[in-house]
Amino acid sequence: MKRILTIAGSDSGGGAGIQTDIKTISALGGYASSVLTAVTAQNTRGVTDVEFLSPDIVEKQLRAVLDDIGTDAVKIGMLGTREVVERVAKLLEAYRPPIIVLDPVLVATSGDVLTAGSATEAIVHRLMPLATVVTPNIPEAQRLTGLSIASPDDYEAVWERFRAIEAQAVLLKGGHLTGDRLTDTLFSTGDPTAHAYTHARIETRNTHGTGCTLSSALAVYLAMGLPLAEAAEEATDFIHDAIVAARDRSIGSGHGPVDPFFAFNR
Repeated sequence: MKRILTIAGSDSGGGAGIQTDIKTISALGGYASSVLTAVTAQNTRGVTDVEFLSPDIVEKQLRAVLDDIGTDAVKIGMLGTREVVERVAKLLEAYRPPIIVLDPVLVATSGDVLTAGSATEAIVHRLMPLATVVTPNIPEAQRLTGLSIASPDDYEAVWERFRAIEAQAVLLKGGHLTGDRLTDTLFSTGDPTAHAYTHARIETRNTHGTGCTLSSALAVYLAMGLPLAEAAEEATDFIHDAIVAARDRSIGSGHGPVDPFFAFNR
């Protein structure tokens, strides 16, 4: 059983954040441990409040897990403050986990800002160089690189900017672009070929937790030993199936959650 550590915030609605990370890791047969960074008052309609945990308690959680259980892969989601980003980066440099999947959570599906200002800068300069792969969506990639993305034609320039800020690999998620089909594209310093993963767009309002689910699945597949391109293919297939399974459900009145347990709920 592969050990996957998720470092992320809590979603009281259960559709994203650390709750969905644990669901996804468990659905794929991994053992999920967790480090909580923030508590959000959140449902399918949006985020009404956020309370960030102190860097000290974040560090104590992280040390407690790594000193005893250890990990085969770390998935990083919402961190929230510069101080927490710096503390997490320092500890990851010390413990050196073999795989780090960085999902730079900046804005919730509802549009609520979860990470801003100096914390974003710290993610770029402190965490991105440590990550095995970074998994931004289009708005996140634009904020992290300062470039505008109107179509896949812009991806190469975006990847070059990510390389300049020492990213080893980027899985750029294309769901925010228009069209009947969406494409996620993997770029890596270790592979001259860009890998595109295309799926039919699913018309549904139930898209809460897509990024968390994808990055957690990617961490599991990498921990299993799959090469990055193959792990990314499996992870993008997984989130597509999770969206398909949840498309007609009615959980909440806003953006409902995807279903990481789709294989068990058929």
